[in-house]
Amino acid sequence: MSGVLRIGNASGFYGDRFSAVREMLTGGPLDVLTGDYLAELTMLILGRDRLKDASRGYARTFLRQMAENLALAKENDVKIVTNAGGLNPAGLAEAIRELADELGLHVAVAHVAGDDLLPRADELGLGKPLTANAYLGAWGIAACLERGADVVVTGRVTDASLVVGPAAAHFGWARDDYDALAGAVAAGHVIECGAQATGGNYAFFTEHDLGTPGFPIAEIAADGSSVITKHPGTGGAVTTGTVTAQLLYEITGPRYAGPDVTARFDTLALTADGPDRVRISGTRGEPPPPTLKVCLNTLGGFRNETTFVLTGLDIDAKAALVRAQLEGALADRPPAEIRWTLARTDHADADTEQRASALLHCAVKDADPKVAGRAFSGAAIELALASYPGFHVTAPPSDASPYGVYTAAYVDAAEVPHVAVLPDGSQVDIAAPAGTLELSEVDEPEPPEPLPAGPVRRVPLGTVAGARSGDKGGDANLGVWVRSDEAWRWLAHFLTVAQFRRLLPETANLPVRRYVLPNLRALNFVVEGLLGQGVASQARFDPQAKALGEWLRSRHADIPEVLL
Repeated sequence: MSGVLRIGNASGFYGDRFSAVREMLTGGPLDVLTGDYLAELTMLILGRDRLKDASRGYARTFLRQMAENLALAKENDVKIVTNAGGLNPAGLAEAIRELADELGLHVAVAHVAGDDLLPRADELGLGKPLTANAYLGAWGIAACLERGADVVVTGRVTDASLVVGPAAAHFGWARDDYDALAGAVAAGHVIECGAQATGGNYAFFTEHDLGTPGFPIAEIAADGSSVITKHPGTGGAVTTGTVTAQLLYEITGPRYAGPDVTARFDTLALTADGPDRVRISGTRGEPPPPTLKVCLNTLGGFRNETTFVLTGLDIDAKAALVRAQLEGALADRPPAEIRWTLARTDHADADTEQRASALLHCAVKDADPKVAGRAFSGAAIELALASYPGFHVTAPPSDASPYGVYTAAYVDAAEVPHVAVLPDGSQVDIAAPAGTLELSEVDEPEPPEPLPAGPVRRVPLGTVAGARSGDKGGDANLGVWVRSDEAWRWLAHFLTVAQFRRLLPETANLPVRRYVLPNLRALNFVVEGLLGQGVASQARFDPQAKALGEWLRSRHADIPEVLL
């Protein structure tokens, strides 16, 4: 088909701006509206919901959004595609049908099933997790839309599939139209996180009037190229910078693998296409790998924490005293893990008590909720009159809370059913890919010619470089980019793995991989194990590494004056 398909996004996570669905449906023309509600942590939350009530397991916020907006979507002939089904897409699809009946609407609702591998986890060698969900692709969504669905609900599909499926259905792409599919994956990856594509969480946010940023739109063409934009009059900005930042978000190397295609992010090009319009073109695609990624969540045990406030003089001595006292009090049955962190937020000769104070954080984990519960927090409070001068804590004693552990597994794609359940209840089985290609690393490209030697100035790296970071299980991903060819000639040579470790000492003893993306003037770093067992385990101060990039940008480096 000719023309473009306008696909908007109204949610980047479970808890995103509730009003975004209405804003997107009333702000301008759309063909499809998507919503991404799932993340690794969300699957754990939904899994615990399902333990309490088997009819749960989906994002109930989406149902409330549809109560307000389903009639509007139907009136404007906008298709809705969402992964809000979580662990129970059939349950959410039925709830939408009941809602439509209550509203007096004729809405054809379909859903995609097959991703939930929990009943077969042992058989597949996945152990006994709380949740086990394979990342399905786009073809179940496409089958639902091709057969008349107005609303398509999925469970765990890749985030980009919410865009690839409608595009494949609209343009009639074949399973081996890899370049077109890869282009749609790039567009889907950009808009999947909502306002992060329109100026949200953007390193150079001071250059734009951010306000309340609008949500993004991808105008997909028949060849898979796209233009990223937003509704006119909405806040934020769409620039090559905001799009670059989102392309780098939570990826690894140049090969971005999915269940339908492996997109080569080292081939795409970004060009400005007018105000708040950025074109993505030239993306090449390869056959997908033969395996599907599986998101596994297990209950890891119980955790608790206490934060001691240390004020004024002798901060280190105060911290050493209370640490020795608490560990001594717990010596008969210590928690399996005790982790101390001292944040030196104090200032000398401070003009407020808060600015004179440091925070000593103690976090514990154990399989026994009693050991990690009041046995720990009560012991901390019992020191109140017997420890350092000025003793106080930030919260009263508390019980332990359960925490989850995320791991990724891989299973043969042919082992995972992929089923489109159509509005009339009939089913279409989606075959596994006929052609696959094992993933391999891309040879690192030749570096650009280095800048000639010249005067430098010691300033924060973020003066010239942007960054965006995030998590993949226990690993942190950090993309760094610059905005001129000259700056790229410097960055590609300066920011080596060794330099990265020097700037971020927490990574010094961890495996770090660097990937080079010259077309984006970008480097992407993957730090293995920085986040422990994933966000739900709360292994560090910033458990999803959301601000890791901003820490890197704040570090000082000798930057050529010609770039300043």
